[in-house]
Parts: sequence; structure tokens; C-alpha cells
Amino acid sequence: MIVVAGEALIDLVPQGQGALAPLRPALGGGPYNTAVALGRLGSPTAFSSRTSYDAFGEALLDGLRGAGVDVSAVQRGPEPTTLAVATLDAHGSASYSFYVDGTADRLFAVPAGLPAGTRAVSFGTCSLVLEPGASAYEELMRDAAASGVFTALDPNIRPGLIPDADAYRTRFTAWLPSVSLLKLSEEDAGWLGGTPEEWLAAGPSAVVVTRGGDGLTAYTRGGGVHSVPGERVDVVDTIGAGDTVNAALLHGLARLDALSPDALSGLDPAGWERLLRFAARAAAVTCSRAGAEPPYAREVGEF
Repeated sequence: MIVVAGEALIDLVPQGQGALAPLRPALGGGPYNTAVALGRLGSPTAFSSRTSYDAFGEALLDGLRGAGVDVSAVQRGPEPTTLAVATLDAHGSASYSFYVDGTADRLFAVPAGLPAGTRAVSFGTCSLVLEPGASAYEELMRDAAASGVFTALDPNIRPGLIPDADAYRTRFTAWLPSVSLLKLSEEDAGWLGGTPEEWLAAGPSAVVVTRGGDGLTAYTRGGGVHSVPGERVDVVDTIGAGDTVNAALLHGLARLDALSPDALSGLDPAGWERLLRFAARAAAVTCSRAGAEPPYAREVGEF
């Protein structure tokens, strides 16, 4: 079982360019997209979050169930669902405005435990910024790592939600001893201001940096660097592409029996190339259609 912990929200996706383009509601949130992608790829997956009882909250849970994701650990509340309004540039890249005050997902509480058979837990995005839930997710991360569970982190930086950038960077560094796999985009890396070598020294066994259409690069604690190019595709938008990479990496590592820090450190060049190419292929499918619509296993082939 792979557990994904974090927010579920509604993306309001523009049907064209510009601030006044018509908006279409879509199921979203970085962790939510990762959970759906894992389920569609065929990995046993559970979601740990807090969702609203409103119509959007029900739709989010239906989307998880439709992907085969276990939602028994999802907490519920009467508060409204978080909204994220996307704006697309000429290349299909999205920027976001968030409506988060008083919403359900930020009131997440530390669960009594993880589902039976949990091998990995994935964290990231808004859930690690918005209090009081952020502290609860952070505690869950530390507890999981301390108990020997593989942990993955995708900070997926949303600058508009971070009131104190320096404080967040300090907090991010403090998470790294509890992280097995760090995945982030070039843009995230630039905003954080560190290097893969610095992050590896702080704790993770591997760091994977996504470079958009230029592909992915993995850096390992032993000094290895492994890169693959991106898959060529007609890009509709990039919403959910990084979340799909997250899921593909975790799915592939489970198939390689490498969901442990030591196994990840020992993955050979052939294993990394296979893993990264699979992630690039999965992300390309997501980019080829509107909104966060990660691929099913049949669309990318078995790992």
C-alpha cells in the first residue's frame, strides 16, 4: 500500500488564455492527483486527507474511488472545499490563485496510524503550508520515517500561499532528514535556492528534478546522476504533470522492490533509466489533455 497524504481541492481550469477565460471545475490538488495517478497505474493506494461534506467534496471522493483508491482514512468536515483558479500562459503552463480561508482540508488532524501494509507515504504542496493542517502532516511525515516507512516529498511550491519565504525554506530543510525521495521541479529548486547535492547531504537517498519538456534528472547519494529526455507531445496544459511523475516514480519503485532508502540508494543506472523513462512517458500523457487527467496503465504500458 502507498499512502498519499495531502489536500484535495477543485481546480477551476480556464478554457483558453487570459484572466477572463471561462472556467471549468476539475478535481485536483497535488496529492490528490498523485493518488489518482497511482490508482490508475494499478498500485494499491490509500488517501489521507480531510474533505468537505459539500458537493465538491463528494465529487473528490468519487474520483478517488473511481481510480481504485482506498478513502477509508479520509477525514470529513462541514467547511467548504478549497478552490484553485488556474491561468494558462501561451505554453500551457499554469499559475494559480487559491481560495483557502476556512476550508476543510487545512483542518487535517494526525491520524491514529497508517493503513495496514503501508510501504510508502507521499507528501507535498499546499498541505505543508496551510496551518493547522501543515503541522499535522509534518508530524505524520516524521512518525512515518521514524517507523521505517519510505517517505516521498514533492514541495510543489505555490509562492502565493507562502507568507514568509525564508521561514518556509528553513522548514523545508528541517523535513529532509525524514525524506527518502525528494522530487521537485526546476522552478521549485530555483525558488528554494538549494542544490541536489545539498539536499542529499541532509537526508534523502535520491533527488529527482523535473525539467519540463527537457526531461528528468535523478541525483543519488552515491554521486550518481541519471537523466532522460522528455517525451514529445502536443501540450494542452501541464496541470498535474508533476503529480503524475510522483506517482510513476513510486509505482515503478514498488515494482522494483526499491521502496526503502537503502534499495533506492542502490538502484543501478539501468533501473534509473527505466524508472525515469516511465515517469516521462506518463507525464507526457497528462500534458496531452486538459486538466489533471493522469494516464491509466494501458496508456503507458506495464512498468
